[in-house]
Amino acid sequence: MPKLKPEDLKKISEKMRKMRILREGTARVWITIHMGTCGIAAGARDVMNTLLAELAKRDVKDVVIVTADCAGLCRQEPMAIVEIIGQAPVKYINLNEEKIKRILSEHVLEGKVVAEYVSDI
Repeated sequence: MPKLKPEDLKKISEKMRKMRILREGTARVWITIHMGTCGIAAGARDVMNTLLAELAKRDVKDVVIVTADCAGLCRQEPMAIVEIIGQAPVKYINLNEEKIKRILSEHVLEGKVVAEYVSDI
């Protein structure tokens, strides 16, 4: 087995921190990305990858990303639900990479719902 380098230890530490957040429920925000076949076909994978990249770039550590199957609203995919502790969940529809960045900036980090992307269903 090769010797561990400091960067290897950092990766292991970060992985364990993320597992602890999930296990203990200490996250401030949960974001569910719907990844059913219809969501993936509509671009949900790109939305999720963009969100993950933005969280890493901004060093956001109190947000958990989870995936779910189709929500039954195929024509409104890609969709995401943002749940901030103490607030009602908000379902966003017809997402793309730029919209999810805006949702992260305005809703998740600043607390302002991006009303024009919210589902009325």
